[in-house]
Parts: sequence; structure tokens; C-alpha cells
Amino acid sequence: MLVFNIIQIVLLSLLGLATLYILIFAAASLFYKQKKYSDNGNIKKIAVLIPGYKEDEVIIEVANAALLQDYPQELYDIVIIADSFQKETIAVLKTLPIIVIEVSFEKSTKSKALNKAMDALENNYDIAVVLDADNVMNNDFLKKINAAFEYGFTAVQGHRTAKNTNNSWAVLDAISEEINNNIFRKGHRVLGLSSAIIGSGMAFKYNYFKTLMATVTAVGGFDKEIELKMLKEGHKIVYLNDAVVFDEKIQKAEVFGNQRRRWLSAQLHYFRKDILSACKHLLLNGNIDYFDKAIQFIQPPRILLLGAVMLCSIGFLVINYFLDVQNSYSNYWIILVTACIMSFVFSVPKYFYTINTLNALASLPKGMFMMLLSLLKIKGANKTFIHTKHTSSSNKQT
Repeated sequence: MLVFNIIQIVLLSLLGLATLYILIFAAASLFYKQKKYSDNGNIKKIAVLIPGYKEDEVIIEVANAALLQDYPQELYDIVIIADSFQKETIAVLKTLPIIVIEVSFEKSTKSKALNKAMDALENNYDIAVVLDADNVMNNDFLKKINAAFEYGFTAVQGHRTAKNTNNSWAVLDAISEEINNNIFRKGHRVLGLSSAIIGSGMAFKYNYFKTLMATVTAVGGFDKEIELKMLKEGHKIVYLNDAVVFDEKIQKAEVFGNQRRRWLSAQLHYFRKDILSACKHLLLNGNIDYFDKAIQFIQPPRILLLGAVMLCSIGFLVINYFLDVQNSYSNYWIILVTACIMSFVFSVPKYFYTINTLNALASLPKGMFMMLLSLLKIKGANKTFIHTKHTSSSNKQT
């Protein structure tokens, strides 16, 4: 019985701390109000960098959509960084009023592509915007980014949201994106901490970004590496909820698993790499942002946390009842599962409370299982380029 109670206490503590973390920021996100920024008539020159690896199916439509910004045409360049594209695709791209930079590597990575492109470009830009090859910007995206940089920010994360919700996996992926937007962006900003960056829909001071990217060695998760470096240096990352970028959501279970495997591997890698440094900077310099980011990387994925809390709570409540274990443990499990559910209630936008979402929840157990498998297969994933193929370039949600 003693061993059984010790196991309960350990699990309650671990799951409780993880739940408390997301609950605090999920609740804080409810108080988020987007600040209004004015460009004061100062229109900066922007390079929109779009690296793509074998993205022939979507890149032409994405490039055309990117040219429709409500922003002076002479003050922004669309830069397609084409890695392993077909000749026919390159030929069509070169007919558009954009910059096409062809790259080729023995081992392709997003960071290599970005560095190669910035080496080829002239240094006459004020802002670098980074998109994925499937991303479509709202037509006022650059205008809102430009206005924010008038206030001296070094880095800004836009609001990446679902381009498609055409099947259960896409719905779950879209919900996951918005949960993360609320917890790691809105909630963090409300409490005075930096927004997390995502890897696309983000913007930086151009020269700073070019210098920073030159130091990146990541195969996967380059955004996590630059995020840690920025926070370590004391820079604040701002979130713009009204600067919207549409992103294609995954539509197959195997893609869901591969994508999460890559993310989990990168997070574990950078937690190991930076946790001691983050603790040192917290104690000596009071750098809460850097420490919070390192801690964030060891947080279990939200879908796995929900599954673990539900299973453990039900399991221990039943066992405690039959073993007649003191009620305090059972009460703690009830509090824990309630807190975990409330954190999701707070962070899932109201427009997802639909019949489509209810149908998508049928795939949730499989999603939890895929996440568990991803955890078991993350070894070496951060050292391998895992490409997520995009097939849809429409920004209409269906």
C-alpha cells in the first residue's frame, strides 16, 4: 500500500505541475487584448522569405497570393527559396515579379536555405518575414507587421491559423494550433513574458535575423534555436493576433505522427542543451523568459497530458475506491482532471465548438497513441530532415 501511495503522489505531482503550467497561461489568455500599432507613416522595406523543399504543388499559388498584399509593391519582395523544385515550376515562378533563388544541399534544412538566400540578397531590407511554402498571408499582414516594428521590437510572431479543416486530422491540428496560440502566445504576453515563435508567420529586424541565422546549426527546429538565443540575449518577442497567416493543417495520421516526432525531438534536444544555462541566467540575471522557454520544452504535449490525466484519474479513482484508500488522494485526482479539462476549455476558441469538432474527437484516442509512439521514436529525429509535404494551397476553410 505504501508503494502504491508513493506512485500516486509522484504521478499527481508530475501531472499536476504540467497541468498547473498550462492552466495559468490558458486562464491568462482570456484577458488578452491586442494592442493597436501605428506605422507613423514610416513604411519599411520587407523581404518575405519562403523556403520550400519539393513544394511544386503549392508554391505557384502561394507566390501569386503573396503578391496581393496591401503594401507598396516597391517596398516588399517575395523571395522563393527553391530547393529541389521541378524545372517547370522554376520556369513559371520566374515569370512572376518575385525573386527566385535556387538552392541545393546534400542534406537540406530550412536554416541552410534561409542563410543561402540572405547571402544572395542585398542588405537593403529592414524586416525579414519568414513563411512556410504553404502559407498564405492576410492581405494586411505586412502592414500590421510594419506598424509593430515602428515600436522598436526585434521579433514579432503573427497569428498562424488553419487554412483547411476538411477532415478530422485537420480539425485536431487546427485546434492544437489555436490552443498553443492561446497558451504560449496570448497567455504569455498577458503575464509579461515573450510569445513563442512557430517557425513561420514570424518577422525580425533583417540585419539581426541574418546575423542570428548565421549561427544556427539545427537540422530540425531552427526556430527553437533562434528563440532560445534571442531570449538569452534579453530580447522580447511580441505576438500580433490580428496579423493572420493561413497554414495548411495535416490530413493523414502518419503525417501527424512524423510532424510531432520532429517537434518532440527538437524540444527534448534544446531542453537538455539549455536548461542549466537557463537556470544560471534566472539566478544571476533574473531572465525569466529564457528559463520559462527551457521549462516549456519539457512540458508534455497537450494531447498526451490530457490522455495521461484522464487515464490516471479514472484508474486511481477506481483502485482507491476498491482498496478503500483515504479520500484525499481521490479528491486530488478529481481536482487534477477538472483543472486539466478547464485549461482546454479556456484555450479552445468558441468557433470550434461544432459538430465537426465533435466528430473529430473520435480520432483523438488514435492521436494520443500516435503521440506516444512519437515519444518512443524521437531518438535521432532532430538530426534528420523530416519533410512535411503540402498539398493544399487554398485558404478557404471547408
